[in-house]
Amino acid sequence: MRPGPAAVTPLTARKTWRTVEPLHGMVYFAPEAADSYRRLGLEGQSGYFASRSAPMGAVSPGTVVATFYNFRPSLVRQTMDGVWDRVPPVDVLDARRQAAGAALRRMLGSAADSDDVTAAADLAMHAALRAAERTEGRPLFAGHADLPWPDAPLERLWHAQSLLREFRGDGHIAQLLRHDIDGVEALVLHEATGELPVGLLRQTRGWTDDEWADAARRLRARGWLQPSDPTGHPALSEEGVAVRRDIEEATDRLSVFAYEAIGEEGCDALRALARPLSRTVVDASGLGT
Repeated sequence: MRPGPAAVTPLTARKTWRTVEPLHGMVYFAPEAADSYRRLGLEGQSGYFASRSAPMGAVSPGTVVATFYNFRPSLVRQTMDGVWDRVPPVDVLDARRQAAGAALRRMLGSAADSDDVTAAADLAMHAALRAAERTEGRPLFAGHADLPWPDAPLERLWHAQSLLREFRGDGHIAQLLRHDIDGVEALVLHEATGELPVGLLRQTRGWTDDEWADAARRLRARGWLQPSDPTGHPALSEEGVAVRRDIEEATDRLSVFAYEAIGEEGCDALRALARPLSRTVVDASGLGT
């Protein structure tokens, strides 16, 4: 019998999520996923929005706007228009799960069926099942938590990390709301950290240049961005750095509950098992290379 919950630090929760995340996140870039959605008649971003929201059922575009948070609402509404009239959520879920398994097997090769994958799946599943005890206020996670568990260890590992990712993500949105930060403002703050290439978030989330600039002006008025920057791109002020740190640290604290199921030692073991797998996936980039 597995022992009861054990203390885990917020830093451990963050490190464990980040180490395992490539094993889930690759599904958003893998050609197997795009091909499977295309066969269902879902082109472009329709496959992304439909596949990630399908665990909640045939929800309205407005529900997708609310739970995905930082995408331009008009982009979501246009992309999701009529999707559930063409294909039921269960078909999209099957396509996503099969595509994830196929992509991971392509990238991991013989390691896909290794004992390490089985051990990692067991640990991640225990953490995800603990998270499922606390679905309140986490609608996107709750939808994922109601899905059946795959039988094969590799697919179980992917599904477990999917749950842990959405558990963390819903907690992160709660922190953005606590600070009265809207979707585009959250993206501007993220870009202002310098952690991502300039323009990447703007290109993928659908916001116009004017909307981006308006958000930056609002954040400067709150004192969270530097008054000006020689590069022309927003940069965090000292207060902005503190706000971002508060959001991330609170998100980490809200994630701890799940990882208490396996404790510090289990988290250390999960990272050790997943690290070489994640590195392989990152190197493959999920793009058929």
